[in-house]
Amino acid sequence: MTNTPIFVTRPSLPPLEEFLPYLEQIWDSGIVTNGGKMHQDLESALANHLRVPQVSLFGNGTIALMAALKVLGLTGEVITTPFSFVATTHALKWNGLEPVFADIDPVTLNLDPAKIEERITPRTSAILAVHCYGNPCDVDAIEAIAARHGLKVIYDAAHAFGVDCHCGSVLNHGDLSILSFHATKVFSTLEGGAIIAPNIKMKECIDRSKNFGIVSETEVESIGINGKMNEVQAAFGLLQLLRVDESIAARARVAARYDAALAGISGIDPVPSSGQLRANHAYYPVRVKPSFAMGRDGLYEALRKYGIFSRRYFFPLISSLPMYRDLPSASPSNLLTACAAAEEVLCLPIYPDLSEVDQDRIINAIGEASL
Repeated sequence: MTNTPIFVTRPSLPPLEEFLPYLEQIWDSGIVTNGGKMHQDLESALANHLRVPQVSLFGNGTIALMAALKVLGLTGEVITTPFSFVATTHALKWNGLEPVFADIDPVTLNLDPAKIEERITPRTSAILAVHCYGNPCDVDAIEAIAARHGLKVIYDAAHAFGVDCHCGSVLNHGDLSILSFHATKVFSTLEGGAIIAPNIKMKECIDRSKNFGIVSETEVESIGINGKMNEVQAAFGLLQLLRVDESIAARARVAARYDAALAGISGIDPVPSSGQLRANHAYYPVRVKPSFAMGRDGLYEALRKYGIFSRRYFFPLISSLPMYRDLPSASPSNLLTACAAAEEVLCLPIYPDLSEVDQDRIINAIGEASL
């Protein structure tokens, strides 16, 4: 058996010759940033593809999230999930906001609406939820809670490009939704991100925030940052958008092979694509249960010996990190479901050009580890 490394994901790169004409257009224009033609075209193309009102592009998803929190004028506490990539909570602290962790639903691994309501105090200004693995949050329940208590809702939708829930694009929920276009995502601009805004007025406010608060050559209206996406990133995104549906279909085929092959292995329980009426197969997470021959970490190490690099998304919990563990809401006794998920979930390799031969290596290695 070959030990050529298989990573949990890898960038989906088009043929270089297909990218060169885009670069030539940039070189001919002499415009490489500051909202050039590629940037404008990608915003329009994404709004059309995703069926959302407005898209504001950013240099990366974390800056987009930081800007979204600032634009909404949040203060005090924000209820969020401990089961996410650390950027979700870091963006809160970077804005001077106090994260308040609530436990997650045992099936979707998203924020549990019942646990959200328990955490609301007079200092709460918003809910920052994550569509974990692309599984839509219980948006109706979350937004009903927010309406009752006068809270803003922000969705970290880094995993949810192209995902539909019960009423269409999941990106149309909340006050703002944030996307990541990192190299490892379903849709990539190498680095990049976006805020989905409900109307042009909010988009204009967001656009000023990512361009130093500048209104005109001589006017600076507000405090802002430099969060702009450059033309090369935008051009890459335009090219990637041409084949993103094909890429998602290839991911679906990989996921279906996993589903069939792992069904007979006791203790390996795939996390269901709950609520995704249109799924993007961004991840393939499984829960390694006590009935499996070795624990999750044992399987993680066993796969590494075969040159298979899975990931423990998300471990450790954000709430257990040094900068957050002393928060009252970070107590493990308050986060029992999240703690269990952090000890069980393992994301298996998935990307459009994962070959059947390599996928069989992964499946066979799991099978051997189960004996």
